[in-house]
Amino acid sequence: MKKEVFKEYVDKVTDHFDMTSEQLFAKKKDKPIVDARHVLFYLCHQRQITDSYIKHYMSEYGYDISLSAIGHGIKKMDKEVGNDHDYATLIDKLK
Repeated sequence: MKKEVFKEYVDKVTDHFDMTSEQLFAKKKDKPIVDARHVLFYLCHQRQITDSYIKHYMSEYGYDISLSAIGHGIKKMDKEVGNDHDYATLIDKLK
């Protein structure tokens, strides 16, 4: 069940950021790609998908990531959503 939610969020995030899922899961650190991943982590976290499951689903797409990096992305987005109305609007739109 949570896997379908993850996939749905992948589709929404890639559509919004105008990228492919291959780009989202590429081993690149370009800011737009990293931002998109952080949004994905945050959305999943809001739906009660654990960091362990996020890590597992990311690895299924070929992207290995540590639990601490996922936690960092969620905390960063939590701060952004609290400080920037545009991020809050984006999260509401993608939910």
